Amino acid sequence: MNGLLIALVVVAVLVLLGLALSVRIVQQYEQGVLFRLGRVVGVREPGLRLIVPLIEVLRRVSLRIVTMPIQSQGIITRDNVSVDVSAVAYYRVTDATKAVVAIENVAAAINQIAQTTLRKVVGQHTLDQTLAETDTINVAIREILDGTTEAWGVVVTLVELKDIQLPETMKRAMARQAEAEREKRAKIIAAEGESLAADQLGAASDVMMAHPLALQLRNLQSLVEIGVDQNTTVVFPAPLMSTIQELGAFLAREQAAGTTPAATPTTPPPTPANEPAAPASSRSPAGELPATEAGFNTDYNGAPAAGRD
Repeated sequence: MNGLLIALVVVAVLVLLGLALSVRIVQQYEQGVLFRLGRVVGVREPGLRLIVPLIEVLRRVSLRIVTMPIQSQGIITRDNVSVDVSAVAYYRVTDATKAVVAIENVAAAINQIAQTTLRKVVGQHTLDQTLAETDTINVAIREILDGTTEAWGVVVTLVELKDIQLPETMKRAMARQAEAEREKRAKIIAAEGESLAADQLGAASDVMMAHPLALQLRNLQSLVEIGVDQNTTVVFPAPLMSTIQELGAFLAREQAAGTTPAATPTTPPPTPANEPAAPASSRSPAGELPATEAGFNTDYNGAPAAGRD
C-alpha cells in the first residue's frame, strides 16, 4: 500500500513537472516561433500554448517598437570639418520567423549597421548641409537601414539626428559669421528706412511749396510739441530761407555800393589867348568843394554831383 502511494506521488510530481515544462504563455505584444526537433513548424499567437518538452522549443519575439540610441560618431564632412554626430533609431519586428532564423541578434546587428550608415551619409554632406538639412539626412539613413533590415523581418520606422558637436574654433567662426550677417541686415534695413524717409520728406516739401500755409501749420505743431515739456525755452518761428535770401541781397547791395569807383573831375575849357586869365579868387566855388561837402553831395549811385553854372 505504501509502495502504491509512493508511485502515485511520483507520477503526480512527474505530471506537474511535465506541465510546467510544456506550458508556455505568449504575451499580447509577442509572437512565438515553434521549433520541433530543430525545424520551424509554425508561429504561435498570444495566449496559453503547450509544447512537447525536450522535443519542441518555443522562441518568443517582441513585436513592439524598440528605441535604439546610436552612439556619437566622429565624422569628417565633405568640406573636411570634424564633427561628432549622435542619433536615435526606432524599429520593430514584422516577421518573427525571419527575426529568429535569418539573424542571430537583431538589436546588435541594427545598432552596428546604423552606426556605419550614419557615418556614411553625414560624410557625403557639407557642414552647412548637415546643420540645415537634417530632415533629408534622416530620411536617407532610414531608407538605407530599412532596405538592409527588410530581409531580417524588421522595419525601421524613424531615424533622427540627436546631437551635432562642433569644434570650439568652428563655433567661434560661425558666431562671427552670424554677427556679420546680422550687422549687414541691420545696415540694409537702415538704408531702406532712410530711402523711404527721404521720399516722404520730398513729397512733404512739394506739398508745402504748393501750400505756403502748410509750413506755418507745421511750425505751430512744432511749438505745441516743444511746449509739452515744462521748460523755459522760447521759440519764434520765422521763414528762415526767405530771411537768409533777403540778408544775402542786402549784403550784395552794400558791397556793390562800396566798390563803385568815384567819377573823375571835369577839366575846365581852355582860355583863349587874347583873354586874360581869370584870377584864382574869381573861380566858381562849385568847381572845387571840400572833401566833406563833396562826399555828401552824391547821388544814390555814389557819383559826385555836377557843379553849378
